[in-house]
Amino acid sequence: MSEPARADTTGESPITAALEAVLLLAEEPVSVAVLAAVLETSAERVRAACEALAQEYESQGRGFVLARVAGGYRFQTAPAQDAYVERFVREGHSGRLSAAALETLAVVAYKQPVSRHQVAEIRGVNVDGVMRTLRRRGYIDEIARAPGPGQAVLFGTTSQFLEHLGLDSLDELPALSEFVPDAAEVEAMENRLRLVPEPGGPDPGGPGAGDQ
Repeated sequence: MSEPARADTTGESPITAALEAVLLLAEEPVSVAVLAAVLETSAERVRAACEALAQEYESQGRGFVLARVAGGYRFQTAPAQDAYVERFVREGHSGRLSAAALETLAVVAYKQPVSRHQVAEIRGVNVDGVMRTLRRRGYIDEIARAPGPGQAVLFGTTSQFLEHLGLDSLDELPALSEFVPDAAEVEAMENRLRLVPEPGGPDPGGPGAGDQ
């Protein structure tokens, strides 16, 4: 059986073909260290080659990109094609997470490490079944034990969670402030709600509203 051809480690010949072959085969993001070991070259050359490939694919407007995700590199669909990918997933697959599962996953992602009881308190419902589903799908897992009596299991998100969101780390999660109204908006909403009459009650803006 013949020896595999070694990637060039001394000259200027590109190692891009070898990188593409390995990354195309990989099911999960591959770290620079692993790629360097497989290609028998330096981590610097691998990192530079991956960045060059990523820029090349982007400049050519390909339907896929080479992205840095969860501490490694992998091929994934280009953001510009999200509408078509979403349509394919929606019409061809039925394994989508429910709204309850997505809400629970968001709580774990932003509050981790967090216990099952804490998640239930935040959501106001029992989350045992949803937590089992998320763990079975590989999005969350046990990461620690709480100190003190009982030592409740604490959950956090996994590298698979990062992979599916296309994130390199949890630091890339959108800030909660992007989804929460500021104090002025909250006050304006409260004022509007005060002007909504209760069923059967007097009109807050009608005659006699200020007589009390």
